[in-house]
Amino acid sequence: MTKRNIKLTIHYDGSAYHGWQKQPDVPSVQEYIHNAVEKLCGKPARIVGASRTDAGVSAIGQVANIKIDTPVPTENFPKALTELLPDDIAVVQAEDVPFNFNAISDTEKKLYRYTIHTDSARPVLDIKHCWHYPHQLNVGVMNNAAKRLRGKKDFRSFASASDTRQSSIRTITLCEVTSEGSRVHIDVEADGFLYNMVRNIVGTLVEIGRGRWTPETMTDIIDAKDRTAAGPLAPAAGLCLIRIDYKDT
Repeated sequence: MTKRNIKLTIHYDGSAYHGWQKQPDVPSVQEYIHNAVEKLCGKPARIVGASRTDAGVSAIGQVANIKIDTPVPTENFPKALTELLPDDIAVVQAEDVPFNFNAISDTEKKLYRYTIHTDSARPVLDIKHCWHYPHQLNVGVMNNAAKRLRGKKDFRSFASASDTRQSSIRTITLCEVTSEGSRVHIDVEADGFLYNMVRNIVGTLVEIGRGRWTPETMTDIIDAKDRTAAGPLAPAAGLCLIRIDYKDT
């Protein structure tokens, strides 16, 4: 039987997991996907996940690929795997892709959305998927500041101190702040992200939205190339991986 390369699109509520990546002694999404594939196909397979989401971060557009020889038709994977997974993880799409496709290295851009609830009452039904910040935010000035992040820049000021990647240059193609009632959404799309980059951007935009800094400060923060120049790290719960785009797809 010939091995084939299968691309999976995965939804998950990350509130019960220590992120995507498999790690010892704590539950991870990758571990559950790995175990489900082994049960379905009768053999283990390496699960290559496109984005290493942090503990508490959710996804409706995570992508992974597996190389495996199995008689199970590709179109049966979503339903069959989902039935073997916890209720807060689902495989929603499976497709055969070229054997050299890699969910990580073939990524063109990713889109994340961060949600903030500004209502004074705790949003109990959404509390695991938002930052409850019960204070007024000026969405207009936040959006003004967000636009200053667009383009190819050095985003070292928004990288966690533990990020050891050599280059901190990324290209942000979309950074937009919108509101819907008491909800504030921050959408960030880029060709790649540094560790905690989106959450640090959100924390900085909130400082601007509450009036501590002006939108123009964002340019100074970028130019500083220093994490201490930016705002605080926003909580993980508000972050969701929305979509991953791939080259030639």
